Order: sequence, then structure tokens, then C-alpha cells
Amino acid sequence: MPAIRGNILGLKPNQFKRLEATYRRRVLPGEVVSPELARHLTELSVETGRQVGVLINRRGDIEHVVVGDAFKLELPELGRLRAGDTRLRGLRLVHTHLKDEPLTPDDLTDLVLLRLDLVCAIVAQPDGMPGKVYLGHLDPEATGARAKYWKTQTAPGLHALELDPVALADELEAAFGRATAGREVAVQGRALLIGVALEGRAAAEASMEELQELARTAGIQVLDTSIQNRNQIDPRYVIGQGKLEELNLRSMQLFADMLIFDHDLTPAQARHLADQTQLKVLDRTQLILDIFAQHAHSAEGRLQVELAQLRYRLPRLAQRDEGLSRLMGGIGGRGPGETKLEVDRRRVRDRINMLEKRIDALSASRQVRRQQRVRHDVPVLSIVGYTNAGKSTLLNHLTDSDVVVENKLFATLDPSSRRLRFPRDREVIITDTVGFIRALPRTLVSAFRATLEELSDADLLLHVVDASDPAYPLQIEAVERILRDLDLHEVPRLLVFNKSDLLEGGAGGHLAHVNAQSRHGIAISAQTGEGMTDLLLRIEELLWQEGKSLTASGQSFQQEHPPH
Repeated sequence: MPAIRGNILGLKPNQFKRLEATYRRRVLPGEVVSPELARHLTELSVETGRQVGVLINRRGDIEHVVVGDAFKLELPELGRLRAGDTRLRGLRLVHTHLKDEPLTPDDLTDLVLLRLDLVCAIVAQPDGMPGKVYLGHLDPEATGARAKYWKTQTAPGLHALELDPVALADELEAAFGRATAGREVAVQGRALLIGVALEGRAAAEASMEELQELARTAGIQVLDTSIQNRNQIDPRYVIGQGKLEELNLRSMQLFADMLIFDHDLTPAQARHLADQTQLKVLDRTQLILDIFAQHAHSAEGRLQVELAQLRYRLPRLAQRDEGLSRLMGGIGGRGPGETKLEVDRRRVRDRINMLEKRIDALSASRQVRRQQRVRHDVPVLSIVGYTNAGKSTLLNHLTDSDVVVENKLFATLDPSSRRLRFPRDREVIITDTVGFIRALPRTLVSAFRATLEELSDADLLLHVVDASDPAYPLQIEAVERILRDLDLHEVPRLLVFNKSDLLEGGAGGHLAHVNAQSRHGIAISAQTGEGMTDLLLRIEELLWQEGKSLTASGQSFQQEHPPH
């Protein structure tokens, strides 16, 4: 005999036997519940003072009998059998309510998360007879952020209940199939984006827009976004539990397979969120690391990305293998040896050490090349700026190169160096570097140190700004902060407002003029070539005419090649 699930403590032997006998009852496939079964459940419910329910399959067989408390049922683990994007569970829940109340939030949550065919609540009257009936099923046509994911109906009694549950389930599955057939196929997944507003809604919304762009760059389809206002981060779930339940329902309705948080998650938070939602959970850093992994093409770039990924994952290795001993060696603690977790961590640490040595070797070879440039007195320009500001486009326009250009974040990871000749037989080395972003993961900064070391020997930094982005002041601040962290704040910089062709007439020049009050600024369009002549003249002026702006290599160059 199958087991009785749920709250069975305190039941009398006679009540327990009657509950077990429930498994022998049958329901016609075309009826939600038979009058005999309904009365059996309501009598037991009134007698025990607890909700009693059954899960019935489409053949009319009872698969599970569940006992709850006076307010709710705890359904057993049903696994992932049969349920999917277009299919329902093949089970309907019929249970009792001790009070005359409609379907509760717990009932509707079970309906959505378990993808049940339907939920039916029968009011148990004081005399043990069935009373009013409440029904609910999923709604395939629900759209919009605030739409309900279900439809409900009420009947005064079983005699007024005219519904074929099997036909309804077939109709719902067909509707879900039509909705799924017309949706866009996501390359990397379908995600909900979640943010937390701690310091004002405007900043959180700007950060969320950037997270959407990161997701698009990674090939992820964004289904919906959500921002919760909080005074502080929840230590367990980041967001409130009520908001988490809402997102859980939303993910089931939209067939999402991952949640992406605009906030770095601790290993414990990521684990708790995954356990609660049964979805893949990512944070901002993981998303950026994934983009870097997609866009790293050179051997050096791949080494640096792998190092960053391993440094991020090392503290998050928390799986256990109960088949292996967790005892350490020594007196009183001898076991088979290391646990699998310890072996995994040791291998990751060994791999990190090996990658660091290889990157150090690359850094040494870069230093040799930099010394050769210094000996030949060739000034160095480095293009820095926020990601997707147009740095690679600018390099291509200045040097007639073909560096990959895409309207995506972090499209260029591997540094590119080209020679740029000025009219008076003067040459410089111009280098395009990886783009910056707000809250750039520290693991990436440290892993890309061999690449970023190029900036320290630059005679001039071209700080490229996307003038068409309303958030450009925040982007300038983010880049300046990273340059300070890299001890590059002493290197001369020229502020270049790119994409001025996307602004209304004269706006780009106004931006450059305003910012030139405190630092050098110039407006250009790397796409159309607008302002490029002025940019070259300004670079030449800074490198060869303003000695106070030059580093050692630039000064020696000026001494040998004084301006005409």
C-alpha cells in the first residue's frame, strides 16, 4: 500500500486505515472528483481537523494521499517527470478547506510551480458534507508583468461542476505548444534579471539597463526585469522571500531557465537561491566572465579569462560526495584520504598557480618589447574607456585597420597595437585595450594585469566616451576610478567624446568644451570621421609641444625631434 504523506502524527489507527483505503477509490476520467470521494475526504477532514487531499492522474487513479494542517497541505516531491514547457504534470490536486475560502496563495503556487492540470478545493461543512467548490488552472494567454498566471472559477457544489479535466488539460497543453512555437529561440538561455535598489531607484535602473546589454552580448534572451527597493541586502536570498516567490511564479509562466542578479552573490546566497527556484542562478560577475570567455581568441586572452574564472569559482566549490570519507588523517582521524571536494580545490589551486606563472612569463616578454620601444623613442598612445564606447572603431579609423567591431559589450578583449604616422614624419604606437565597466570584477583586473600593464608605459591615454549615452558622466567616473586603482591617474589623458554624430547639432562640441574646463576634451565621430583632424592635431600638440604632459620616452623624443 502506498504511504500516506504529510502531517500524520496524532492520527488514530481507524483514521489512518481510512486514509489508506483512499488509494482503492477510482474517479472517472471525465470528472474532477466523484461525489463519493469528495464526501470521504470532507468527513476525514472534519474529523481530524486537517486538510486532506489527493493527487489524481488522468486515468482516474489516486497516486498520492496527503494530510496537512488546518490551513495548508505540503505536497510530496514530484520530480520533473512529464512536466515541461508545453506539458502539464498529468496530475490534478483535489483537497479540502475547513473554511469557506477561495484557493489560497499556497494552492496557486503549487499549481504554477508543479504545473498541475488543475487544483480543486472542496469546502468541508461542519456536518462533514461537501460544500462549495473552488477551481483553478493555468492560463496560457497571460501576458504582461502584472498578469495572473491562472484562471479560477467557483461552483456552489459538486452537482454544479461541469468540467472535463482531461479535455481541459489537453486544451491547455495545445495552447502552451502554440505559444512556445512562436517564441524566439535563445542561444544561451532565457533569463529574468533581478536588481536591488539600495541607493536610489535611478541608479538601480541605469545598472539594470547595463545588465540587459550584458545579457544580450552573452546571447541570453531577457524575458523580464525586476528591481526591489530594500534598505539592505537579504543575507540569504538577496531579495525578500515574497519577491522570490513572485519571481519563481514568473519564471514558470515565461519558461525562464535562469535568474541573473545585478549584484555579486556569496556562495551561500547562490546555493540557497538555486535550491528555492530550481533554476540556474548567475550574478553580474559570472555573466561578465562568460562574455570574456566567449570573446577571448588569443592564447594569452584565454589564459587570463581562465585564471579569472578559476579564482571566482574556487571559494564556490561546495559540493559533497557522501561516498567518500570526510575524516582527515592522523591519530583518531584516519580515513581513505582526501575528499573529492578537497581534491577539486587542490587541482584548482594548482591550475591557478600554473596559469599565474605563464602569465608572468607573458608579462616579462611584454616588458622586453616595451623597453625596445623606449630605446627607439617611439611614443605610445593607449585607448581606454567604457566598454562599447567605440575604441576599436577609433583605432580602425586612425590606422586603417580591421580590428573586430561589434555593437556589443567587451567585443574586444585581446589588445591590438598599430603604428600611427603623423604628417611631420613622426610615428606613435597606438594600442586598443579591454573596455572597462562599473564594478569590474577584481578577478578580471588581476587576471588581465599583463594586458593592463601596457597602460603604465603610455605617454598619453585617449579616454573615449560614448557621448550619446545619457549615463556618460557615471561611465567617465567608473573609468577614472579603475585608472586610479591601477595607479594610472598620473598618466596624461585626452577626453574624446565619440559618437557625436548621434547627438543634436553642436551637442558634441558643447560636451567637449564643458569638460575642457578641467581637462582636455574633444568631440569626434569615429564612424563618420567627423573631428578626426582636430583629434590628430591635439594628440600631436600634447605629445610634442606640451613637454609637461610627457613621460620619459616622450620627453626624449621631443628633445631629438623638436617641433617645427
